[in-house]
Amino acid sequence: MRYLGRRLMKTWDSLGPRYMPFADLATPDLSLARLVRLSLFQISVGMTLVLLVGTLNRVMIVELGVPAAVVGVMIALPLVFAPFRAVIGHRSDTHRCELGWRRVPFIWKGTLLQFGGFAIMPFALLVLAGKGEADTAPIWIGQSAAALAFLLVGAGTHVVQTAGLALATDLTPPKSHPKVVGMMYVTLLIGMIVSALIFGALLADFTPGRLVQVVQGAAVLCLLLNMAAVWKQETRRPPRGAAPATPDPTFRESWSRFCAGAQTRRRLLVIGLGTMAFAMADILLEPFGGQVLNWQVAATTKLTALFALGGLLGFVFASHALGRGGEPYRMARNGALLGLPAFACVILAAPTGLSAPFLIGNFLIGFAAAVFAHGTLTATMNQAPKEQAGLALGAWGAVQATAAGIAMALGGILRDLVDAVVKATGAFGELGDAAGYLAVYGLEILLLLATVVAVSSLIRRNDGARRGVVADEKRLSLERGRLVDPIETGDRMAR
Repeated sequence: MRYLGRRLMKTWDSLGPRYMPFADLATPDLSLARLVRLSLFQISVGMTLVLLVGTLNRVMIVELGVPAAVVGVMIALPLVFAPFRAVIGHRSDTHRCELGWRRVPFIWKGTLLQFGGFAIMPFALLVLAGKGEADTAPIWIGQSAAALAFLLVGAGTHVVQTAGLALATDLTPPKSHPKVVGMMYVTLLIGMIVSALIFGALLADFTPGRLVQVVQGAAVLCLLLNMAAVWKQETRRPPRGAAPATPDPTFRESWSRFCAGAQTRRRLLVIGLGTMAFAMADILLEPFGGQVLNWQVAATTKLTALFALGGLLGFVFASHALGRGGEPYRMARNGALLGLPAFACVILAAPTGLSAPFLIGNFLIGFAAAVFAHGTLTATMNQAPKEQAGLALGAWGAVQATAAGIAMALGGILRDLVDAVVKATGAFGELGDAAGYLAVYGLEILLLLATVVAVSSLIRRNDGARRGVVADEKRLSLERGRLVDPIETGDRMAR
């Protein structure tokens, strides 16, 4: 009976690492519950992304009648702050605080920026659209207030996510860093799924008053989640009053050291190209469902949940494959290749008017984008210099977010330009309403093809370098074998 009990406990203990995702990240000093609590900041980030890229862009374009070009620029404004993510990561690596913290002050400041932006955002949008008593306000007031709100939310989100991911890598051993980052992004996608479903239910009967309640409720929830995430997480170090023996490197020095890595600039170019390919339609998927397929707000908001579900499964698939020795660049290329049929399914929904191809394409876009992102993120982390986790994560996030912002702005502008030309010429007949969307999806397919070409060059270079390393190892082993030949050694000993 005692033997059976020991076997049962051993089997139960083995189930965690095998069947529970990220259960093997727990250590005696860092429990899994503490890691899960730390990941709550990613739920607030996911909620913000759903609001900005999913719910609000549909509401502004369809319900409030704001031009898609204005919406694209507004949603791209938060990403103006994206290039500074590398600076934020570097600053959090070297920050000096009298309380002994490095990451927590950045997370707190970012949270306050998020809260302030959400507090004024719904009123700014109503003024921008000229709804109710706001229809007499000058247009520049609504534009300025909306721009300020989106900038504050974007800056806060970038600061929170960069410092939060750096804190997660600080609390775990180096060998677990890729898994920790994977866990944080899975939490992000779970937050997006849950938030999209909740927002869809709350906005099923859209009214301006309900929009104010939802956005300001999200502001309060972001504040609470981020406070719970960082509570008693970072160890307080003694304040460094005097100048250190070795001064901290400047951002220029740290960036030069980071870029000195093999193929760093080419890798960042691949990240930018692939992100633009997947992100250009982010603000157009829900309006496409509402304008071309005649879906309601609740139905189109659930598209974000479907997109995030695809992303979640994509991250799980990529984590499993990379954990078994998969090559990160090949994983990124597979994600780009999978994006081609995904956008083809979305294009097919316009002439047929069927919802099934659109839903399948939306799911596959999320899956493919996650596989691509996981591959590039793993490659970045594997090649990051020591003691530069914050800078590496910041550089990856900066390129990705900047490319996404440019892509979303271009997507909105291109859609409006094509629509204006189609309406003026009367071309495409019944497909006139979908012409702008289809032009954007076609451009994304071209960008994906360019990404595949760029990643393939990286794969060839890596394969060549790997073959060179293997050849060197074989040569050294042969030289060692000749230097220490066991037969010759035995003969010498016999003599």
